[in-house]
Amino acid sequence: MSEPAGERDSRVRSEKAAELFEAWFGGGPDGVWRAPGRANLMGEHTDYNDGFVLPFALGQGTAAAVGRRAGRTLTLCSAQEDGEAEIALDDLAPGRVTGWAAYPAGVAWALAGAGYQVPGARIAIDSDVPVGAGLSSSAALECATALALTELAGLPVSHPELAAIARRAENEFVGVPSGIMDQSASLLCQAGHLLLLDCRSLETTQVPFVPAAAGARLLLIDTRARHELTDGEYGQRRAECEQAARLLGVPSLRSLTDPAETDQLADPVLRRRARHVVTDNQRVLEVVTLLDSDPGPAGLAGTYRDIGRLLIQAHHSLREDFEISWPEADATVEAALAAGALGARMMGGGFGGSVLALVPADGCGPVREAVTETFGQHGWTAPDFLDAEPSDHARRLALQWMGFEGGTQCRYERKSRISRVRSPSCGTPSTVSLRSAWTCPRRRPRCSTPWTGCRWKSAPAGGSAR
Repeated sequence: MSEPAGERDSRVRSEKAAELFEAWFGGGPDGVWRAPGRANLMGEHTDYNDGFVLPFALGQGTAAAVGRRAGRTLTLCSAQEDGEAEIALDDLAPGRVTGWAAYPAGVAWALAGAGYQVPGARIAIDSDVPVGAGLSSSAALECATALALTELAGLPVSHPELAAIARRAENEFVGVPSGIMDQSASLLCQAGHLLLLDCRSLETTQVPFVPAAAGARLLLIDTRARHELTDGEYGQRRAECEQAARLLGVPSLRSLTDPAETDQLADPVLRRRARHVVTDNQRVLEVVTLLDSDPGPAGLAGTYRDIGRLLIQAHHSLREDFEISWPEADATVEAALAAGALGARMMGGGFGGSVLALVPADGCGPVREAVTETFGQHGWTAPDFLDAEPSDHARRLALQWMGFEGGTQCRYERKSRISRVRSPSCGTPSTVSLRSAWTCPRRRPRCSTPWTGCRWKSAPAGGSAR
């Protein structure tokens, strides 16, 4: 039986994080934790309005290899970033850490604020979630770190509570006014399901979602137009929604159930913002109803055609009422629909990122070709394509040491100055970073195990989810 693509990607990424830990810090980590990125089928900018969202976890994720260290310090390195960051746990405050390290630092700060003191640790990060693509790379980093630090310390923190803590890190420490959808998706989603999240009550429901059963697939199209949620536009939309709710005399726009109620707003901009939130909440619930209902004479294919129709409606609403789409997204949606997609919409915070398309199982090729051709005609950077398969939540991965034949193991040695990287066969020194090297004590005779066979290997560890 072949290994599922999502599990394979998870294993490979966790191995790379463990190897980075060994190369950077010397010795092996105490464990590896992995948290997925997320896509959102329906419900955009509804989370911070106490509404409904319908995300799912991706096969792409962020792995954190973590080891204890003495003292009250976090030492961080990343395969995607240069250098390392040293963070004093007893001197954390918003604004004192910037860049990518602010996300794990913010998690430690938010955990302390919730009464959970985490130990000093070394953390090596590796991720295959594209940054700026609207797939919640930041939440994946936060959730991998939060799960690692609490489980390493033996702290009994549930996944829903961790989601709230990670959200506080992003809101108050990093300064991004996001809702709780991203962290909840990363920590709570199940493979083969959508997560219906009520952002007011935080009640969740797992909704079975298997497009392949209806002869369909989900395709993520990264338009390569990068967005940054700290640039002000995202915060402006949230402020506009809050102002609309105040003028309507309701605690949040979730309180509205009829789009006609937004007509009371004299300001046309606020009216459009509120209308999007109300109609997108309705679309979330309509998708759930479709998936929970008897498919009728049209069968599952008809159900997914209706979901595609709702995706198109959502894109129009995000483009015209919420005004957060961007040229590459609009062109992608048009090209995908013309090539036979059942539906497509922009996804994420807006102004850049990805498009989610629901396509017939045999239609991915034509959609890819049509979108790529469109980008070429406009002179845009070619898009990236990812299969979007609903995957599992954040979890710890078990590490098993694979030694050489005859029980001889490699040892790790720190080097002061090494100038090149190479990967020789067993028995020859192998440089893995500018600071360190692997050597094998078994010089003669050489064993037949490939060098890569002597690295940490990973597999899912049961019982880590609460």
